[in-house]
Amino acid sequence: MPLTKEPDPPRRDVSASDLPPAERDRGHRTHRKWSGRRIPAALVATVILVAAAAALVDVMAVRAGRPAAAWRRHLADELATRPVDDVWMLTGAAVAAALGVWLIVLALTPGQRHWLPLRSPAGCPRLRAFLDRDGAAGLLRDAAMRVPGVGAAHVRIGRHRIHARAEVRFRDPQRVKDDLAAVLGEERDQLALARPPRIAVRVRQRTG
Repeated sequence: MPLTKEPDPPRRDVSASDLPPAERDRGHRTHRKWSGRRIPAALVATVILVAAAAALVDVMAVRAGRPAAAWRRHLADELATRPVDDVWMLTGAAVAAALGVWLIVLALTPGQRHWLPLRSPAGCPRLRAFLDRDGAAGLLRDAAMRVPGVGAAHVRIGRHRIHARAEVRFRDPQRVKDDLAAVLGEERDQLALARPPRIAVRVRQRTG
């Protein structure tokens, strides 16, 4: 008896919303791109290098029998004689604290907010890809402009939500809003973002 092969089931495109939770969560492991912080690091290193070099040169001069530099004597006198509640002391402490907080924030946050992480393929977990936020917003805006009735559209991609505003020239605004939400949802899924934002659509009827 000859063996017959059963026909393969028809293929269909699967979006991110159609995947089971386990596979969707596996695609969300891609993290945001971390900034190198080259400019802040270079500024801090330059300030520390200049201060250390000036102090080292002055200490070497004192060891060689020369008097200490005027700036170091003045700084030591000011620190020894000024009270703690002096305006300049408080101002300097506030500036130093602000700079310290700024450096801590830079060290603990990834930055690079204009890059959106994409889902990593299941077989290549170390492969990382990113999409420009403005480019993604442009793609979504082009998709919104293809909806019948939309005369103008503006799309902004936030961290957790896609904000879309559209101007309706004809058709019922509620139907245009529903179609716009559906089209933007399909376009968002095709972008393969690691953390797909929710979509918020606002429409207004054009008058005049």
